[in-house]
Amino acid sequence: MPITKLSIVIPAYNEGRTIHFILNKVKSVTLRNNIAKEIIIVNDRSTDNTEEAIKNYMDANTDMDIKYYAHEVNKGKGAALHTGISKATGEYLIIQDADLEYDPEEFNDLLKPVVDGFADVVFGSRFMGGNAHRILFFWHTIGNKFLTTLSNMFTNLNLTDMETCYKLFDTKMIQALTLRENRFGFEPEVTAKISRVPKIRIYEVGISYYGRTYEEGKKIGWKDGFRAIYCILKYGMLGVK
Repeated sequence: MPITKLSIVIPAYNEGRTIHFILNKVKSVTLRNNIAKEIIIVNDRSTDNTEEAIKNYMDANTDMDIKYYAHEVNKGKGAALHTGISKATGEYLIIQDADLEYDPEEFNDLLKPVVDGFADVVFGSRFMGGNAHRILFFWHTIGNKFLTTLSNMFTNLNLTDMETCYKLFDTKMIQALTLRENRFGFEPEVTAKISRVPKIRIYEVGISYYGRTYEEGKKIGWKDGFRAIYCILKYGMLGVK
C-alpha cells in the first residue's frame, strides 16, 4: 500500500527557545514520493513559553498541517508520545524530539526501506553509518550500548541503538500496542512489544546526531537508565503486555 501521509509526533517540554527551529526544519523537508506531513505536537505541561511559541508558529504557518495537544499536568515524554501516537492519521509515523539533536532531513533515509516495500519499522541508529555525530559523553555511549545489548538479548534483535529517538512505525501496528511507560521507559517497552508482532520487519539505518549537554537542555539522567533496565526485564524478559 502506498504511503500518502507521514505523521510526525513531537513531544515538547520546555522547548520554547528552540521548537520553531525544529518546526522550520520539518517544514523544509520534501518527503520522497511527495508524501504529505502531519505534525502532531504534544506539550507535556511546559513551564516556559512553549505553548505560546507553538501557537505563534501555527498562526504564522497556516499552510502546515499542525495539530496541537496540551497535557493539563506533566506526565513525562512517554505519556506525550502515547497521546501523539493515538492522534496520528498517517499510514506511518515517526518520533521527532523538539530539540535540535536529530535532523528531519533524514526522514527520507528512514522512509526508504518502507517505500521500497521491505520494512514495517525502521530505527535510526546513532552508532552506524558515516553521518555527523557530536562527541559528548563516554559513559552515556557505554550506557546506551549496554541497554541495547540487554534489550537485544530478550527481543532476539540485532539493533545497534535501541534508545534512539528516530523510530518509524506502521501506525496501525503501534496503535494496536498497549503502551504503559510514561517517561523514558518508552524506548525499551515499545522495542520489546513491537518485536513480538508476528512477521514484523524491522530495519535500521544510520543517522546523524547533534547531541546536547545538560547545560543546553538535555533531560535524561542516570535514574532513567535504571528505569530502562527495569523496563527491559519487565517487557523483554518477562514479556509483560
